[in-house]
Amino acid sequence: MAAVSVGIFGGAFDPPHVGHVELARVGTERFELDRLLVRVVEDPGHKEVSTSPQIRLFLADPVFLLGADEFAALSSWKDPERVLALARLGVATRPGFARSRLDEVLAGLERPDRVTFFEIEPLPVSSSEIRSRVAQGQPIDGLVPPAVRAEIDRLELYRRVDRPEDGGMLRGEPTEGTTPT
Repeated sequence: MAAVSVGIFGGAFDPPHVGHVELARVGTERFELDRLLVRVVEDPGHKEVSTSPQIRLFLADPVFLLGADEFAALSSWKDPERVLALARLGVATRPGFARSRLDEVLAGLERPDRVTFFEIEPLPVSSSEIRSRVAQGQPIDGLVPPAVRAEIDRLELYRRVDRPEDGGMLRGEPTEGTTPT
């Protein structure tokens, strides 16, 4: 059982139409998807397309959602302008996050018109808090979806393990030279 249910919807989208939108809507509901990734197929192979993949991607107009803290660090990304060329950014803001930080990043972009801000209600939760609570044996009910909680328990993630050489670490954290599985 997966902790998060993700669907993938691929097609030529030459052009995208209301049938595609309906398929995505109904499929998301039917399979109770948490996320749906839309993939524009560059060269479908089984049929000819009339427009370039760049135009079809633009017509499908994907939106890359991220939080205000990630947007504030956009300049540290590998190629932020390329991201903006491929997708619009939907940036979730929350009360208390300094809008001036976001405006500074926005002012430095070649395509600020590709960024849309929307507000979300702040939820008093963070990944580091969850890891800490699990390591201390505290409950995380209500902080993660039940399926995620079940997988954390099943895989025994974020629990303290004794390692004298480093004073202990969280299980599930990568050690030097390794990556988590």
